[in-house]
Amino acid sequence: MVTEDVPFDEDVLVFRVGGRIFALVSMSAADALTLKADPELSLQWRSEFPQIRPGYHMNKTHWNTVSLEGLSLDFLRQMIAHSYQMVWQKLPLKLRTQTS
Repeated sequence: MVTEDVPFDEDVLVFRVGGRIFALVSMSAADALTLKADPELSLQWRSEFPQIRPGYHMNKTHWNTVSLEGLSLDFLRQMIAHSYQMVWQKLPLKLRTQTS
């Protein structure tokens, strides 16, 4: 189950699975979002798409900030699903069975 909150300030909306963050978006400038990704995949995406850069205020190895301009909706959905799965797979088994 996905939950959302604003733990940092009123502007940054955080999406969580099992209490762990998998996506962030600024509500005042909703033209980009920050997503978790496999480090090798992150490097590949960053080299292929100028809209994908190291995560703003996040661990640059595991997080990407993604501009929504110029990327297909299907690709964005894949990136969000990948981020969700990356976090979900790291949850303890008990939490994974509760969130599936």
